[in-house]
Amino acid sequence: MLRRTLKAGVSRLVRFPQSRLLDPERVSRAAPPARGERPKAIVIGSGFGGLAAAIRLSVRGYDVEVLERLPTIGGRARVHRIDGYTFDAGPTVITAPQLLEELWELCGKKLADHVELRPVTPFYQVRFDDDTVFNYTGDAQAMREEIRKFSPRDVAGYEAFIAQSERIFKVGFEALAHVPFSKASDMLRIVPPMLQLESYRTVYGLVAKFIKHEKVRQVLSFHPLLVGGNPFATSSIYTLIAYLERKWGVHFAMGGTGALVQGLVALLKERSVTVRTEAEVQEIEVDGGRVKGVRLASGERLKADIVVSNGDSAWTYRYLIRPEHRKHWSDRRIERSRFSMSLFVWYFGTSKVYDNVEHHTILLGPRYKELLADIFDKKVLADDFSLYLHRPTKTDPSLAPEGCDAFYVLSPVPHLDGATDWSVTTERYRESIQNYLEAHLMPGLSEHLTVSHTLTPLGFERDYLSFKGSAFSFEPVLQQSAYLRPHNKSEDIEGLYFVGAGTHPGAGLPGVLSSARVLDTVVPDPTSATSTQASQSPPASSARTHTKVA
Repeated sequence: MLRRTLKAGVSRLVRFPQSRLLDPERVSRAAPPARGERPKAIVIGSGFGGLAAAIRLSVRGYDVEVLERLPTIGGRARVHRIDGYTFDAGPTVITAPQLLEELWELCGKKLADHVELRPVTPFYQVRFDDDTVFNYTGDAQAMREEIRKFSPRDVAGYEAFIAQSERIFKVGFEALAHVPFSKASDMLRIVPPMLQLESYRTVYGLVAKFIKHEKVRQVLSFHPLLVGGNPFATSSIYTLIAYLERKWGVHFAMGGTGALVQGLVALLKERSVTVRTEAEVQEIEVDGGRVKGVRLASGERLKADIVVSNGDSAWTYRYLIRPEHRKHWSDRRIERSRFSMSLFVWYFGTSKVYDNVEHHTILLGPRYKELLADIFDKKVLADDFSLYLHRPTKTDPSLAPEGCDAFYVLSPVPHLDGATDWSVTTERYRESIQNYLEAHLMPGLSEHLTVSHTLTPLGFERDYLSFKGSAFSFEPVLQQSAYLRPHNKSEDIEGLYFVGAGTHPGAGLPGVLSSARVLDTVVPDPTSATSTQASQSPPASSARTHTKVA
């Protein structure tokens, strides 16, 4: 049915407008208006999307305040420090680094002055249940040789697949990732190229068109799991990741992903942007269809001309905005939407260095399609699993005490619509992962384990206010993409905007940074915004004593 709907829109094709993105050369030289003269912008959440949005709005001339409900900055990119070990809580795969570099350029700075990005190779070591190994890199010849080891006849198919991935990348990322989809006609404009690129196929379906060997199919189709999607349901648009990684590589921030967060916060401090922690927004206040500010859990009210939510978009609509103010995103529509899987994450340190473990390892279990059906469709916790193992100390040994290693391993699991009782299942499941790693990759793990910390779907709901405990918000299927996703500019409330995984273009570091870039197009210039707050801002001394100011 969806394919017929897409085809019906072909005749309505018109030229898609280009985004009016900020010019770093122009804006970095411009002096902002005096603070009291600027319209006020409040950003809810200090994840990468929120911090990027705060920088862009500040550069454009808004008086920006970032509110973070947790005690530390970073949202899902916060850092756990335990007994000398440093663990990045969330994103670890850095691609499209120019999106980060642009934020520094907007402020007249260079990313390299704050953070060192170091390329990682192989991108991933993929290990199968029978202990066969595929080293996934950005080197074309090395990839051909890896594929030849499994299936010589698939080498030509791989070349054809990469060529198709490049074509999808040029449309899906270069042309559309930074473009807002505010109207149905915006969606219809992209129908012809999307049909030509076979976006109605799934990721696995497109890979299978070119590749015959099952293990190679799995290697080339696992990427949607890194952004919350099932390869057997996610649109083949996401195969653009293969070319994106080939083009720009996979990187790691020395000091951990948290070093990027601290670098962004340093930029905000230089621009006099306030970042408050332990400041939980309980309601986005609306009057006459327009946002007027926020009310904190403490009872404090903050007026604003615009509000940008970097929180989970489903949670924001469902719990922070009264039902009478949201016609499009009713409780019923939110509840009936499809949400990404959740994650079980185990952070652990060892008193031994595991030199055989690469920086990024994908461990694929004995089942692929069947396991994904258990997670996404049946929502049952299976006895087997596929895992992503992160060993940052491969690249930066300073993240663990001398002679030690730091890891985190995550397992895709059902979100909270499943029947799993994590209050009684957590330790049993952690032990099963530990036993698997010990048997297949990390001998003696149980003897060398020094620190241990877990995050379950309950934690995603509690810590990040993630709807149903999903790890990546709305599932990235075609029926929930672009115009069919919560818009970057709210359909219901004037002056309300969204960044992050739950809006366009979606999850992953390039996605959330691109969502902030969309604001350049949809948020009005400060000169045309009506200021309702700047002259009424309370003095800094009125902040509650429990609220930290970065």
